[in-house]
Amino acid sequence: MEEINSESKKGEPEYMPSVIPGWFSEISPMWPGEAHSLKVEKILFQEKSEHQNVMVFQSLTYGKVLVLDGVIQLTERDECAYQEMITHLPLGSIPNPKKVLVIGGGDGGVSREVSRYSSIDQIDICEIDKMVVDVSKQFFHQVAVGFEDPRVKLHIGDGVAFLKAVPEGTYDAIIVDSSDPIGPAQGLFEKPFFESVAKALRPGGVVCTQAESIWLHMHIIEDIVANCSQIFKGSVNYAWTTVPTYPSGVIGFMLCSTEGPPVDFKHPVNPIDARCHCKSSRPLKFYSSEMHSAAFCLPSFAKKVIDPKAKQV
Repeated sequence: MEEINSESKKGEPEYMPSVIPGWFSEISPMWPGEAHSLKVEKILFQEKSEHQNVMVFQSLTYGKVLVLDGVIQLTERDECAYQEMITHLPLGSIPNPKKVLVIGGGDGGVSREVSRYSSIDQIDICEIDKMVVDVSKQFFHQVAVGFEDPRVKLHIGDGVAFLKAVPEGTYDAIIVDSSDPIGPAQGLFEKPFFESVAKALRPGGVVCTQAESIWLHMHIIEDIVANCSQIFKGSVNYAWTTVPTYPSGVIGFMLCSTEGPPVDFKHPVNPIDARCHCKSSRPLKFYSSEMHSAAFCLPSFAKKVIDPKAKQV
């Protein structure tokens, strides 16, 4: 197989660089000095959308892999660890959610998990890149099955603009399934966006947003915690999970609630362990009540930075 590489315009990050032919290496200024590589069996799709470069390849050990602007978004093997945790950490923490908004989530995995809850009657998804949706439906059937639930309404557009137009108190939960804070997702990490999220939630409503790695991005996490502690008057907590193909093998989540009925994120009140109402009837592979509570246990170095700024119930 030929070496995977591409020329980039001056000032743009390199896209899909590789040192060894036949291997995909994830190299980014977001994690300088390191790279994670996967053996490539076949490139299945490669095209530039209106917003970003999109690629799908068949890997030797992780199944099919979705890559956006040179960064792995999901693999068939380990997507469960991310999709299940980013969904059930917030939805397991409130009773009987009815209306849920997913910002991002163009692969359909979060909506697949949201669909497990029979109490929910409305699932809105706002994804900026239609190509991500189309590619996911073509190559990742077990993930994109989330789009088939009749409660799902897909909106193609900018999540920041979508939230600004949402009437106050519309949603019980908002899940922000974003990529890293460079490129199309940059606005999803800024203070005005969190203010829009808080406004769109009902009293006691919850948000869960992708919040980077404690091994690589403590400076970003510290800013997110500081912003959320100012904006959300309920609970503010940080949780994390392991995803082998994400940089450092770890990804975190910021979980916040608005003022109103108290939310204790660490102790789920709406456990999903034994239930499955989704069309795919796919058993949970990663999430459980035990994993839920354990996700909030932070290593000492991270706790020193996060806990003093976090509000606990």
